[in-house]
Amino acid sequence: MTAVLLLGMAITIRAQMFVVGTEATSTLLMAPSLSLELVTGNYTSLSLNGLWCGGSYVPMLKEAKVKALQPEYRYWFSGRPIHGWFLGAGGIGALYNITHKSKVYDGYALGIGATYGYVWNLTRRLNVEVHSGFGVIMYNRKEYFLHDNYDVYYTQDGQQKSNSKGYYLLPTRLGVTVSYILK
Repeated sequence: MTAVLLLGMAITIRAQMFVVGTEATSTLLMAPSLSLELVTGNYTSLSLNGLWCGGSYVPMLKEAKVKALQPEYRYWFSGRPIHGWFLGAGGIGALYNITHKSKVYDGYALGIGATYGYVWNLTRRLNVEVHSGFGVIMYNRKEYFLHDNYDVYYTQDGQQKSNSKGYYLLPTRLGVTVSYILK
């Protein structure tokens, strides 16, 4: 029974348009990304964007290690997905360890937001998308100065505890994506 269900899902997915892309703005900032998008109907699609940054080459930061995933549901106003104006609702999940000036931020973030954008079809398969998004991001992190002994000051019962929790209203997506339609 499970095999029949998986086969049915594979046939359904195979018949849909599938798009792969990269966000050019994050790649220029030394944080490469990969996005996958699956058209689910005449007006809708599902998107998943992954971002990774791991090193000391990020401008203005001493060190930045970030891993993030952004799932998104998109509604296309043109009635033709992957073309024209869209509105998206999505989430974000990130793990990070960032050193900025003499302060360390080590933790995770979760959030929700909305995205608005436009896609231009350059060729039959090549697209350029501009988008911007805004959302609420909740964070839970260890925040300390670079030369603090965090292990001593913030350990309770043998466990390191976070010392900073809260939320921000921030841009969640802002950039230009170059994508290619596989099918």
